[in-house]
Amino acid sequence: MAKRRALLVLAHPERTSFNHAMKEAAVEALELQGWTVAVSDLYAMRFNPVLSRDDVTGGPREAAEAFNYAAEAGRAWKEGRLSGDIVAEQKKLEAADLVIFQFPLQWFGVPAILKGWYDRVLTQGFAYSYAAMYEQGPFQNKKAVLSFTTGGMGSMYSPEGINGDVNILLWPLQSGTLHFCGFQILAPQIAFSIAHTPAETRSQILEGWKKRLATIWDEKPLTFAPSSSFDLSFPGGFLLKKEVEEQLQDQKYGLTVGQHLGKPLPPDNQVKAQKE
Repeated sequence: MAKRRALLVLAHPERTSFNHAMKEAAVEALELQGWTVAVSDLYAMRFNPVLSRDDVTGGPREAAEAFNYAAEAGRAWKEGRLSGDIVAEQKKLEAADLVIFQFPLQWFGVPAILKGWYDRVLTQGFAYSYAAMYEQGPFQNKKAVLSFTTGGMGSMYSPEGINGDVNILLWPLQSGTLHFCGFQILAPQIAFSIAHTPAETRSQILEGWKKRLATIWDEKPLTFAPSSSFDLSFPGGFLLKKEVEEQLQDQKYGLTVGQHLGKPLPPDNQVKAQKE
């Protein structure tokens, strides 16, 4: 059997940070299990997060005054005209079975440098297609996991907490970005309030991460609504099929965080795999 390959995308500038320690722990644990691990340390690479016309070599194919980045980048990907730094990251991503994104939560989202990685690397055609979205997407055989730290304590990200439900916070990235491209999404690895965590507890978190990584490929992914539940047409508005809505009428919870149907959100929908 061929070795499995992992890509670890790190978005933290400080080498003494806990995020760097999590990265090192992941590399060690995966390599111990026989994985081949590639690392994209975005700050160390001085990765450019700003998309621009310079991402397309040879100039746009459409009128210059009407530059459409998504369309032009998709066309450039097909024709081999993307800038070298984008191509390098796409090659790493293409080779990976598992992708780990390691970052500190900033303003309820990812650091700008990582957002720019998504914007520039996940080009149309390579990472997504409107003809094959979500579980049918190009990366449907790959798995992804978010590993991140927060400033706030865990209770602050509960349904009763001042920051709000972490499941809602995770939906745009896990569903709208990664699962949209086809990724199977594994439960996130969250280190809450890490700046206020004692050294001994930090060590336990690192060891727990290593232990999880030893069998991470066998984990069941999070649950999302399948594309077959929707009318995938412009006349149908890409809405849930009526028969699906009818089947869900008597359920206590909504289908997912996104398709909640005005009902209470399904507990832990974005942080735990659904039990059989």
